[in-house]
Amino acid sequence: MSRLVVFQHVAAEPLGTLDALIRRRGHRIRFHNFERHPEAQPNIDRYRGLVVLGGPMNVEDQARRPHLATELRAIERALRQDKPVLGICLGAQLLAHVLGAPVRRHAQPEIGWYDLQCTDAGRRDPVLAPLGAGAPVFQWHARTYDLPAGAVQLARTDTCEQQAFRWGDRAYGFQFHLEMDEALVERWLRVPAYREELAASGLGQDEAAIRALTRLRIATMQAQARQVFDRFLDLVGRPPRLAAAPATAAACA
Repeated sequence: MSRLVVFQHVAAEPLGTLDALIRRRGHRIRFHNFERHPEAQPNIDRYRGLVVLGGPMNVEDQARRPHLATELRAIERALRQDKPVLGICLGAQLLAHVLGAPVRRHAQPEIGWYDLQCTDAGRRDPVLAPLGAGAPVFQWHARTYDLPAGAVQLARTDTCEQQAFRWGDRAYGFQFHLEMDEALVERWLRVPAYREELAASGLGQDEAAIRALTRLRIATMQAQARQVFDRFLDLVGRPPRLAAAPATAAACA
């Protein structure tokens, strides 16, 4: 059976809504949770695609978190093999770093809900196009990256220029979190370290504001996220046994 590999960094940052979409395609998911197994050495050759999730660590933490160097090598190998790669938040920063772009602390964190503005290329992009000219998205990051050489910028916000990019035809970096649902937002708001980061940020959105905005915006983001993720998974394709099955059989699977 066809498989995707997922790099996870902390239990609080899972695949979210993307999990069910991957499984619906008939793919098996192989998780590498580097918080639990920091010494893991995943072999990317065995998989059809790679998803790299977020986490509270950063690219410059490689000396005390050697698994980050392992991940960078795996991302580089996946790119050389022209496999679909999706980096989310930290994953986008790792992808940008592999492609030679600097990653640094941003002047102002983004935590909570922000209005994403898609570039002309983003509105035409095969994966990001369902977001249209812009969309409300959930954010939680204090780092940013430069646009890698040869990459196409797909989106920005008023407070952070680099929000999404495509490199080649099959590698994407999203700084924002389309995978969120209301339960996952609430989970993050209950993690002590995340709550402390929010309180120290001095941003206008406190816990109450984030909860209120989540109730208003989550359904819209989830509907658009399903389309975006489905289009990314189109790059991966379907497992051979499903791709070869009659359309009626596939529809009933």
